[in-house]
Amino acid sequence: MNYTEIQLTLSAEYTDILMAELSELGFESFVETDEGLSGYILEPDFDETAVQSVIDKYADQTAIAYQINSLEKKNWNEEWERNYQPIEVQDQIRVRASFHEPDAGFRYDIVINPKMSFGTGHHETTAMMLEHQLNVNAAGKTVLDVGSGTGILAILAAMQGAERVVAFDIEEWAIENARENAELNDCSQIEVFQGTIHEVNPAERFDIVLANINRNVLLEDIPVYVQLMKPDSTLLVSGFYEQDAPDIEEKGVAAGLTKTGQLSQNKWVSLKFDKRTHGL
Repeated sequence: MNYTEIQLTLSAEYTDILMAELSELGFESFVETDEGLSGYILEPDFDETAVQSVIDKYADQTAIAYQINSLEKKNWNEEWERNYQPIEVQDQIRVRASFHEPDAGFRYDIVINPKMSFGTGHHETTAMMLEHQLNVNAAGKTVLDVGSGTGILAILAAMQGAERVVAFDIEEWAIENARENAELNDCSQIEVFQGTIHEVNPAERFDIVLANINRNVLLEDIPVYVQLMKPDSTLLVSGFYEQDAPDIEEKGVAAGLTKTGQLSQNKWVSLKFDKRTHGL
């Protein structure tokens, strides 16, 4: 059966949003491109009117153009495998799909079959979160992965020796994908559920909280993260631009955290906060 490919030209700020919207229409896989995003769906399931409705929804916020192509299944598989290349972080992490051969030269070999989910490591925010995690000792720790997507951050924490990892997302397809990827990487200590931060047991406390979301969710929920953090714990956040970093930092400091690190890539930012015993 043939696939339909839609090539979207749009601002990087809206890539994740369009992925989520198109996945609701039945798109199975996505590839981020220099121009924006390519999505793939079985030809009989493609509804251009529904796609146009999604684009119209954001028309007053950003410019979005698209092109539609028909691909034979064989060609679609080739296109997917050609575009989905392994990524490397700090010469220690290699993120690959299951059709790539492993490379023993990396300390962490993470297999991610993303399906509808994003968070393959190709986006700057995910890559920065992974880089931050390399400098946080997760061995024997408890970890909370907020908005887990593919589960990539939870998987690295588990590979680093975390005793228990709780991951959640609001999307059902993301939950299924995170569970599949956790199994692919033999990470049995990862628990995944569908919901929001408010479904996390309020009596639990975590050593490390990972939140690669967006500016608005972070500004609202950072105080909730802090309540779930143990003394001498760490919060890693990303999903926002450089101009938003001061607001995120201010919210973290107001909640009792100390900023201890910052990474930037292509105007995206990731911050590291610590919760000090003497500060709370």
